[in-house]
Amino acid sequence: MSRLWLIISVICGLLCSVSLSAREDAVNIWEGTSVRKKVMLTPYLAGGSSNACVVVCPGGSYFWHDMKSEGELVAEWLQSAGVSAFVLDYRVGGVPSFIFHWRLGRTGNQYPDAQNDLQKAILYVKDHASEWGVDTARVGAMGFSAGGHLVMSVAERYDTERSRPAFVAPIYPVVTFSANCVHKRSRRGLLGDSGKYDRELRKRLSLELNVPDDCPPVFLVNCVDDPVVDYRNSVLLDSALSARGVSHRYIQYKSGGHGFGAADDKGTPECRAWRREFIAWLREINVIGR
Repeated sequence: MSRLWLIISVICGLLCSVSLSAREDAVNIWEGTSVRKKVMLTPYLAGGSSNACVVVCPGGSYFWHDMKSEGELVAEWLQSAGVSAFVLDYRVGGVPSFIFHWRLGRTGNQYPDAQNDLQKAILYVKDHASEWGVDTARVGAMGFSAGGHLVMSVAERYDTERSRPAFVAPIYPVVTFSANCVHKRSRRGLLGDSGKYDRELRKRLSLELNVPDDCPPVFLVNCVDDPVVDYRNSVLLDSALSARGVSHRYIQYKSGGHGFGAADDKGTPECRAWRREFIAWLREINVIGR
């Protein structure tokens, strides 16, 4: 895909995502705090008796969001499966910085803004647990592509025990910021045009190098034919999780590509089975009832 067509497709996607994220029940997680940012969290409450929930982080190279396939459709599917979902419009670099390699002000949105947003979203859900009918011990996070990197990075590094996700599901995630299979656009999106050259920061955010012994359970999925994020990213993470003895499930599909999210018209029948497998995995780790 040429750079021009990539820019056009991104802009079209963003125009679509604006309408998707403008629900009346969306809340600004930073309202009333010293952080003068508007970061919206949209609830999709399941009700019932499971009380489990997932904070959903759409992908988009840390520059934009795929709010349809990796946001709204994911949340609606989880809701229909009896799991409450909260779609997080976390801070990203933005299309202008992608096109012009320039950020507003001194730094613009970059690391650790997205990581702070996810931790705050987890805390926000827990603070409103009784109102939303969720169990504070069963608040997990799911992310796609760069969003997968985001949820796993918070699973590895979090400010307080309370902001630690109970489980994470990185789906076709960006993993490494230092190995040869790095997704360079996501690295630049998170670290900026100068930070991407910071070797120590790249190591700190290479997920395969920083798996802690107490990492929460991980559900990992990708496809060998992924044309965007090299499939070896997930292989690196799987190996690191295994080396640390972390409870996880890794499913590697042969076909499906990238960006299918929870859309029924994207990917392949093979890879779309990940949704069924995820719900089964939640039962296996006792997040939802059998």
